[in-house]
Amino acid sequence: MKCYNHEINYRKKENFMYLFTSEVVSPGHPDKCADIIADSIVDTILTQDPNGRVASEVFVAGKNIIIGGEINSKVKLAFHDYEHIVKEALAHIGYDGKSNFTKEQCLHPDDIEVKVCINQQSSDINQGVDQSGGEIGAGDQGIMFGFASCEAKEFMPAAITYARMLCDKVYKFAKANPDKLGVDIKTQVTIDYGTKDNFENCRPQRIHTIVVSAPCVETMKIEELRALVQNLIDDAGLPKELYDKQNTLIYINPTGRYVNHSSLHDSGLTGRKLIVDSFGGYAPIGGGAQSSKDYTKVDRSGLYAARWIAKNIVAAGLAKKCIVQLSYAIGVAKPTSVSVDTMGTHVVGVDDDKLSKFVSETFPLTPRWITDKFGLDKPGKDTFLYAKVAAKGQVGNAKYPWEKLDAVDTFKALV
Repeated sequence: MKCYNHEINYRKKENFMYLFTSEVVSPGHPDKCADIIADSIVDTILTQDPNGRVASEVFVAGKNIIIGGEINSKVKLAFHDYEHIVKEALAHIGYDGKSNFTKEQCLHPDDIEVKVCINQQSSDINQGVDQSGGEIGAGDQGIMFGFASCEAKEFMPAAITYARMLCDKVYKFAKANPDKLGVDIKTQVTIDYGTKDNFENCRPQRIHTIVVSAPCVETMKIEELRALVQNLIDDAGLPKELYDKQNTLIYINPTGRYVNHSSLHDSGLTGRKLIVDSFGGYAPIGGGAQSSKDYTKVDRSGLYAARWIAKNIVAAGLAKKCIVQLSYAIGVAKPTSVSVDTMGTHVVGVDDDKLSKFVSETFPLTPRWITDKFGLDKPGKDTFLYAKVAAKGQVGNAKYPWEKLDAVDTFKALV
């Protein structure tokens, strides 16, 4: 790990830098706990009632888990059902009482107190959403942005891709070794593109800075913790052409002490990690969260559709990166606007006007079409669970149905 003076000297040696940074938090972060609990409720409803309507917000503060929102479903959950969902979700995250942290240092399952404040979805919304002929009107107005880039094999920006890679590695170790680490982890990666031109053309040059914060048991010395995490960083699978340990600034628990963690020391709220959930700040995002909502809420389904379109455009070789914006009006099935922006990176033979027109005319992009396309009303262990999506990020995981590259040939036919 490099000291501050080394950082100053290192920067003096560099003549040109263009830096971009993204951060990621683990499922054990209080905000993610809130997302995962909320989406565990969505999973519970939709696996039993595919036509259920859910908007279940969660606030995590200290030992208190407060569930609010609106649900319309054939599935009627009692208080003990919600309590079971909460405790099971938190135990799966790693708050299962088996760690070597005290009840004052970390949330313990025996201490959890659940409060439920659930209402029914407004009939004014219902009449616009559930339409005749099986069509679904948008559950709200809003804007959604999908993005894709050729910087990483996941067709995601480099910074958030490698920040996720590091976070997954440290979190997996923490879950397997509760006698050493806690699960409330944060990572951050800064990419040096060298020049703005390289940034605009998706050419990352190297990993410039890595930050990892992971809670450790009180008996572990900071030197031991930093050596442990450094080994995890080195073994995380970062691309060799970008990661050189000797020339990367690495900060591990930079305050020197990180023992107290979880919602006992930092409250959490559904939908507060939208940048982490999407593209790491590299591209615009819509105004609404995905977690806590069923598929009729276009904040969720619209993001998935826009990401799918952008990813297939880039994978088809039509552009190096791509932003797709969709917008909807409440109760209206068809989007009110569709636009494609390749940020000046499209190939000869296509342009943003042509792509926008093609997408609008080729894909219906109604909530029903999106739902059927990706099976959003049928979450399950064999496909995807919304709670797992909340834990790993809404986009960028090849296992998600909306990450399939099944429209590449359709887009290739344009040139």
